[in-house]
Amino acid sequence: MAIVNLRRILLVALGGTIGTAGRLALGLLLPEHGGFPIAVLLANIVGAFLIGVLAARPFGRLGDAAAAEVRLLLGTGMLGGFTTYSSFMTGTLALWADAPVVAAAYALGSLVLGLGAAALGLRLGRPRSAGGAA
Repeated sequence: MAIVNLRRILLVALGGTIGTAGRLALGLLLPEHGGFPIAVLLANIVGAFLIGVLAARPFGRLGDAAAAEVRLLLGTGMLGGFTTYSSFMTGTLALWADAPVVAAAYALGSLVLGLGAAALGLRLGRPRSAGGAA
């Protein structure tokens, strides 16, 4: 049992390393302009969409244990590292000091866009039936 748990911890650590590096790269490509954390917003929206897709995929061919490991690596690890609630909150607070209306719009927009992206990911991630209907 301890080896299984260690394997899962290592999968999450590997995925988290990749996801966090991806978020850093995105932040370097899209630096803040006027204090607006565009990279964090984009990471959270894209991450919410991909988490939705991942949650909808059955991975039935892999078996339960392997499917759980894929979700740990990609979902908990990689996408958990790529998305960031703490940077979202600190970015909102930093904006609030100079532009409270922009900060409120950023916070509300992040929630609405994130929920929409996750819902779209869930919808698009569902396997299609043999007849072609979703």
